[in-house]
Amino acid sequence: MKIAAAAYPLDWFDDWSEYEAKVGKWVAEAAGAGAQLLVFPEYGAMELASLGGADVAGDIRGALVEVDRHKAASEALHARLAAAQGVHILSASGPVFGLPHAGGRPVNRASLFGPDGLIGHQDKAMMTRWERDGWNVVPGDGLQVFDTALGRIGILICYDSEFPLLGRALAEAGVEILLVPSATEALAGFTRVRVGAMARALENQLVAVHAPVVGAAPWCYGMEENTGAASVYGPPDRGFPSNGILAEGVVGQPGWVYAEVSRAAIADVRADGIVLNMQHWPEQDAQLSRVTVHSNSREIA
Repeated sequence: MKIAAAAYPLDWFDDWSEYEAKVGKWVAEAAGAGAQLLVFPEYGAMELASLGGADVAGDIRGALVEVDRHKAASEALHARLAAAQGVHILSASGPVFGLPHAGGRPVNRASLFGPDGLIGHQDKAMMTRWERDGWNVVPGDGLQVFDTALGRIGILICYDSEFPLLGRALAEAGVEILLVPSATEALAGFTRVRVGAMARALENQLVAVHAPVVGAAPWCYGMEENTGAASVYGPPDRGFPSNGILAEGVVGQPGWVYAEVSRAAIADVRADGIVLNMQHWPEQDAQLSRVTVHSNSREIA
């Protein structure tokens, strides 16, 4: 299959039709290039805060509430586009209020669509310090696995990708393709997610798709600066590039990055790779139970 990862800039919209036109253009471009799975970034939906005006978009809570206000219309738009183009789309994530466990606070939700409509949602599991202390975003309720015509898909949103046990749980549930939408202000943040996504691809012998927000949006609270490059990673093993990078864009450059991905190659490397990280994972347990600390320190009079 062909996968498209977006390096996506946030734009100002004066009305809904401008947003609809932008997303429609992006989807049409990727579908026209033959992509079957399109991945948009974390917090890409924050550009919808512009529809509330400058004061709302620049307010710490006003921006979140405004974006959530358009969630139903955004889902309907992505469902129509997925059906019209015959593709699968992970829409840009954004805040969603009203979940029973959240106590009036938002989760950070990404939604997956197929040609037949909405497949399901994944809410971010691990909150960054900014989300905890600034936006007061709370974790979702568990990890989701999506069986699709393209294979079994899992989603780790940005910071989630930096925690190995989350990726491992998805791999053990059969995930072959891991989607990693992200939003990071600085190059260091982007690098952390990049390294996390590459590590999850290595240790679980799967394909990880990294789609970031890029560019400046000084009018949107919390999204003023965004750094990243879209990439697709695999295990650096037989049937994949030796550096594990199937495709990558240029840092800060908006647009789609495409990669051809083979489910058969994923199955083959898991069964008979040069290394067998996926199969050998449980062997760690015996070593973890025998951790010995040695010290050669001595007292100095």
